[in-house]
Amino acid sequence: MRKRVSSKEVKAAALQRLRERGVTVEAIAEIVCLMQSPYTPNLSMEACVESVERVLEKREVQHAILVGVELDVLAEKGLLSEPLLSLVRGDESLFGCDETLALGSVFGYGSIAVTTFGHLDKQKVGIIKQLDTKAGKGVHTFLDDIVCSIAASASSRLAHRLRDEEEAALEAKRNSTAVEPEAHAG
Repeated sequence: MRKRVSSKEVKAAALQRLRERGVTVEAIAEIVCLMQSPYTPNLSMEACVESVERVLEKREVQHAILVGVELDVLAEKGLLSEPLLSLVRGDESLFGCDETLALGSVFGYGSIAVTTFGHLDKQKVGIIKQLDTKAGKGVHTFLDDIVCSIAASASSRLAHRLRDEEEAALEAKRNSTAVEPEAHAG
């Protein structure tokens, strides 16, 4: 019989895997802040952290973390068969499975997330650069792309949320300054 895994257990495990690999919510939020601050000068780090935390609530993101980190760890321990072991350990540039896994969760956050993912994957910003297997220690072939995905999704989520708040404030201002017609005595 299959064991049913609670979403609470999955979330806790995914967050634990990130911590074990040296990835914090704050480190991802720093990337979000870097991506969004040119468009929102008064952007707070708290808003970026909150956006990352909300993205991490998504099961699809949690599943990607669990699968990707597991493959990275197995590669570090030499427990994948060849040629997969060499592809993952070497972060082979033509091995697109790492990007494909990470990109799956980005699509739910729209075109801003997709283009931001591509930018982060190429530029290796913040902790992503530290995780890049070609540049750092350990195997993080999947994790660096998953972090790109989380940061890109959180950036897009924040951009849309800020626009919604901006439009709501403008609408409230218009409604408060609208002159009501005078009532005629009659």
